[in-house]
Amino acid sequence: MTTRARISVATLALASALTLVLTGCSGAASSADPAASGEDGSGYAVDSNTLVFGVVPDSVDTQTNYQPLMDYIAQETDKTVEYHESTDYAALIEAAIAGQIDVASFSGFTYVTATNNGAELSPISSIVTEKGQEPGYYSEAIVPVGSDITSIADLKGKTVCFVDPSSTSGYLFPSHNLIEAGLDPEADITPVFAGKHDVSVQKVGEGVECEAGFAEDSEVEKSDKVTVIERTMVPGAPIVESDTLPTDVKEKLREILSEVTADDIVAAGIDSADSEGFRSVFYGTTPVDDEYYDQIRDICEATNATQCQK
Repeated sequence: MTTRARISVATLALASALTLVLTGCSGAASSADPAASGEDGSGYAVDSNTLVFGVVPDSVDTQTNYQPLMDYIAQETDKTVEYHESTDYAALIEAAIAGQIDVASFSGFTYVTATNNGAELSPISSIVTEKGQEPGYYSEAIVPVGSDITSIADLKGKTVCFVDPSSTSGYLFPSHNLIEAGLDPEADITPVFAGKHDVSVQKVGEGVECEAGFAEDSEVEKSDKVTVIERTMVPGAPIVESDTLPTDVKEKLREILSEVTADDIVAAGIDSADSEGFRSVFYGTTPVDDEYYDQIRDICEATNATQCQK
């Protein structure tokens, strides 16, 4: 079996789940609300008074990190913002395909996978954590402090922690890097899926279940028990909106989310944005478009990842 074929086998379960969604799911809009039911060519996940905000389940702090942004969206749109954190990446993709998400913070890979499989979404912007920063972040290969592993090539025969089969920095780019190093991501290592970036870091730091692993840089830097051996820049995670929303709502979301800083959110009266926790993960946003994620599509093709396929 070729390396590309093995990547496909590793993600077959997700592809099957997406197929079931495409054949068996429809939007979750309420038929009692004409706008929500799509009779005017637009639709909401729940109703016209609510925006469902979906997130990739990255860490235990996910909701806390996004709460000030959700409060800002609620204030500026005069709608209730309902937090939606799926159990895993596949469940979030399924929710997007089924029309159960109005606005969301996805990973790049999740966005490409969802739209390839029928989700009607468009990117608005990407979050940056420092002034002047370009969108993007690092996928980091990590080992326990003191490990004799010094490169990705050294991972042959090791037990390696990934995040999730649909994680950009926690699986897609690491798989590509393994292939580039001449390793088969299934046959040459034993993969373990940790579920979240912080859990991957934790397991690697403990050095029991995983001898090495991958996670995004923001979670890696919180640990003093791991060492970074290699890092790769990946496209910034997009804030997306549903294409089925009414035009005025989509325009409002773009107005408030395309280029906004934490200072702007504080000035708008959202005091919770003026915290060390929020500012550590959110300086502001920078506009991005669909073409920005072509690099992910290229890597999908190079790895033949099943979840990328339509």
